Amino acid sequence: MKVFVVDNGGQWTHREWRVLRYLDVETKIVPNTTPLEELEVDGLVLSGGAPRVGLDADMMGNNGEYLEKAGFPILGICAGHQFMAIHFGGEAGPSGIPEFGRTQIEVDEEDELFEGLPKAFQGWESHNDEVTVLPEDFIGLAHSNNCKCQAMKYLKRPIYGVQFHPEVEHTEYGNDIFKNFLNVCEENR
Repeated sequence: MKVFVVDNGGQWTHREWRVLRYLDVETKIVPNTTPLEELEVDGLVLSGGAPRVGLDADMMGNNGEYLEKAGFPILGICAGHQFMAIHFGGEAGPSGIPEFGRTQIEVDEEDELFEGLPKAFQGWESHNDEVTVLPEDFIGLAHSNNCKCQAMKYLKRPIYGVQFHPEVEHTEYGNDIFKNFLNVCEENR
């Protein structure tokens, strides 16, 4: 299986790559300007980014094209998640209470992304912005006390977004979330 990580300038982009390597996936980090036709993959991870980058389409390179045209599953993390919401007609903006460090994630909807996980787990946060309005045809999958959209799913295609960082060791079950995403990729090959 081949899943690439799109570099949006996040501080933990290399950790997303490392988790995928640990899970025996063929992977590499690619610039967010990489043309879609060069991405012969089974899935794509849209990395986090520098502060506020998820709100600035100009800084997100070809992420919009990937979301519109890709025939493979996509997982957006932090800025990737925020950009995804805006791209599909939702809204993202300043958090009422920014989250940094450990936060309890509450799973609201059973879904393959959280299969086998408990209904609540500790997630690692690093965000000043968040998804404030879900796009049409998306459902919220999880929340925390200070963020109503910790995870979401597009109902028409296998596209997911998470606000927290499953790639860092401080997030409980982070590798399991990646494994579940890989299962979605396998099902859609």
